[in-house]
Amino acid sequence: MKKTVLREYAKLIATVGANVQKGQDVIVMAELDQPEFVEMVVDQCYKAGARKVEVQWTHQPLTKINVRHKSLKTLSTLEEWEVEKLRYRTKVLPCMIYLLSEDPDGLNGINQAKMSKATQAKYKIIKPFRDEMDNKYQWTIAAVPGVKWAKKMFPNLSKHQAVEKLWEAILYTSRADSNPIENWKEHNKDLHDRCQYLNSLGIEKLHYTSSNGTDLTVGMIPEAQFLGGGEESLQGIYFNANIPTEECFISPKKGEAEGIVYSTKPLSYRGEVIENFFIEFKEGKAVKWGAERNEDLLSEMLNMDEGAAYLGECALVPFDSPINNSGLTFYNTLFDENACCHLAMGRGFTNTIREYEKYNLEQFAQLGVNDSMIHEDFMIGSEDLSIEAICADGKKVQIFKDGNWAF
Repeated sequence: MKKTVLREYAKLIATVGANVQKGQDVIVMAELDQPEFVEMVVDQCYKAGARKVEVQWTHQPLTKINVRHKSLKTLSTLEEWEVEKLRYRTKVLPCMIYLLSEDPDGLNGINQAKMSKATQAKYKIIKPFRDEMDNKYQWTIAAVPGVKWAKKMFPNLSKHQAVEKLWEAILYTSRADSNPIENWKEHNKDLHDRCQYLNSLGIEKLHYTSSNGTDLTVGMIPEAQFLGGGEESLQGIYFNANIPTEECFISPKKGEAEGIVYSTKPLSYRGEVIENFFIEFKEGKAVKWGAERNEDLLSEMLNMDEGAAYLGECALVPFDSPINNSGLTFYNTLFDENACCHLAMGRGFTNTIREYEKYNLEQFAQLGVNDSMIHEDFMIGSEDLSIEAICADGKKVQIFKDGNWAF
C-alpha cells in the first residue's frame, strides 16, 4: 500500500478519530503487525500537538502463554504499579487509540474459564477508575492488517497479497482511500441527521422481525436518544470513536426485551469465533441460547456478570452498507457490526441519555441503563429485516424495511 495513502489514514485516526488536542497525552494500543504504520500514527499525533505519545504493544501468543502458566491468583492480581497507572490516567485523561489487527482465531485452545475468572477479579478494581473516566476523554478504534487475520479472510492468496487486499478493504470501508477527512465530514452529517429524525419520533419500543426467525421487541428509555458518528466528550472535544462506523445507536431499557433473535454473522470474542447462534429474552434477560460453534464460549460471555445477560445497545445499520456490499466477513466486530444492524450484550452507553452530565451512576441505573464488565456487539441484520418503531403517541413507524432505512 502506498505510504502517501497510509499517512492520510494515520492523519484521519489522529485528527478525526481521536482529535488529539495541543498539549494532550496519547496512548496507542497495538499488536506487533504494523510497526511502521504505528510510527505514522505517533507522528501525526505529535503534529496535532500531543505532549507525549506512548505505545503499548500486545501479542496474542504471549497472552496464551501467560494464561497457561500463571496461577489463577497471579492472573487475577493487579500489581500496585498497574493500579497507580490507572489512577494516573483518571487525572491526565489521555487520548486512547486502539489499532486492531489480531488473529480472529488467535486464542483458540486457551482456558477461557480461567481467563473469565481472572477478568472478573480484576474488574472489581478497574471499574471505579473506568467509571471516573467515562465520557471525559477521546478514544478511537481503527484497524490495520495482521497476516493471520488477512489469511483468515483471503485464504487462497499469499501472505503479502492477503495483507494488501485487507489494507484495501480497511481503507475502502473506513472511507479513507480518497479525501478521508472530507468524506468523514459528510458522513458524520448524514448520521447526525438520521439520528435527529429518529429522536423526533418519541420511540417507546422497537420491534424486529426477519424470516430467519427473529421476533424481538425492545423497550426504550424515555430520556435516551440515538447517537451516531462523532460525539463530544465532557471536555467539549468532538471525536469519532469508531473508524469505520455506519450506525445510529441507543441504549435500551434494562428489563424490557421479549422474544428471540438470530445472529447473521460470526462473532469474534476473546480470540475465538462463535457462529450461527440465537438468544431468547424474557423480561429483558437472556434466558436461552445456542450456537453451532463455540456455544460454551457464548455461555461464558453471557455469564460474565449479572448485566452480561441484558442488552446494552440497539444499533441501526443499513444492510446496503459499504462493509456489507464488500461481500466480506471480517471476523472483527469493528467491521462486522457496521455491516448491518446489531445488538450488544452488557454495558449500555450513559452518554445516550439526554443531558447525561447531570446524572450519576445510580441515577443511570434507575433510568434503565445496563451496566456490565462486557459490551459485546453481535450482528442481526438481514436482507429482509423489518424494524417497526412503536411511538409514545401510539403511532407505528416503519424505520427499516428489507434490511435498509425506510426513510
